[in-house]
Amino acid sequence: MARLRDCLLRLTVTIRSLLFWSLVYCYCGLCASIYLLKLLWSIGKGPAQTFRRVAREHPPACLNDPSLGTHCYVRIKDSGLRFHYVATGERGKPLMLLLHGFPEFWYSWRHQLREFKSEYRVVALDLRGYGETDAPVHRENYKLDCLITDVKDILDSLGYSKCVLIGHDWGGMIAWLIAICFPEMVMKLIVINFPHPNVFTEYILRHPAQLFKSSHYYFFQIPWFPEFMFSINDFKALKHLFTSHSTGIGRKGCRLTTEDLEAYLYVFSQPGALNGPINHYRNIFSCLPLKHHMVTTPTLLLWGEKDAFMEAEMAEVTKIYVKNYFRLTILSDVSHWLQQEQPDIVNKLIWTFLKEETRRKD
Repeated sequence: MARLRDCLLRLTVTIRSLLFWSLVYCYCGLCASIYLLKLLWSIGKGPAQTFRRVAREHPPACLNDPSLGTHCYVRIKDSGLRFHYVATGERGKPLMLLLHGFPEFWYSWRHQLREFKSEYRVVALDLRGYGETDAPVHRENYKLDCLITDVKDILDSLGYSKCVLIGHDWGGMIAWLIAICFPEMVMKLIVINFPHPNVFTEYILRHPAQLFKSSHYYFFQIPWFPEFMFSINDFKALKHLFTSHSTGIGRKGCRLTTEDLEAYLYVFSQPGALNGPINHYRNIFSCLPLKHHMVTTPTLLLWGEKDAFMEAEMAEVTKIYVKNYFRLTILSDVSHWLQQEQPDIVNKLIWTFLKEETRRKD
């Protein structure tokens, strides 16, 4: 009887796995077909415009703004990779480490670099494959355990054993994983617009609306084609993400200036600059859900209600995975790009959380 039960359990697991991967590959094919139709439509309307690309040889001045901090580089001994980051605030102060999302880089934290340097050593990192950080070629180099190890190695290289960890979007995913795997490294966890990873994987399979909003996760599984689609029409898709009515920064917030947008275009228009960022997504389905999932670090989750990519209900469910002080703040009429759109509000909420936790601890 026990052997039969074990066989049925293994069969159930196998069937669920087959159904899951069937869903992944079918949806990949559907997304690829949709984007192929978009490409053909664009070529039909104007082939010259479709394949036009502006040469961007020099970075805009905002990327070298001294008020944002100092550009630094560190080479990690074990991986051999060189990481780029921008740091501000006095050495020796508590470390605040900032992890950006997609398609972003260190510059998305410009408002926070200026704000928190008074009390923290603030470091905005270019993740593996992004910006001036080295970008390994093979997709296997972007597994989640590699990304987690990167953050641990960066802390060691900076001379810190723990930090206030803040992550947005994909950087939020990595921040959750660091808090789960290395809780001793995280004094306080702040995540912006990304739920606990287990909430995300469970929710997406049960809610077709979220499956549709996360279509880029599936599209990015396809080799080279996503990078190509991002680059056509002089990176029109990138501009659309930040400026369109449906996905861009909201009308009530701080919109990107022409120079801000040019900074993103400059970074992602460099040869091969999209391959590393998209490779981050090409291992996700083999890494989730997590075996260990509880968070024991004091946590603040900030959420833009008008997020075009994440359903707000996931934020509410996240609290069941945090076995410590947890605060959720959902901002109405705010998009996915929360820390860039409403920097004053976000900074104030972060300060309140940090000070509040200090008082609680005392």
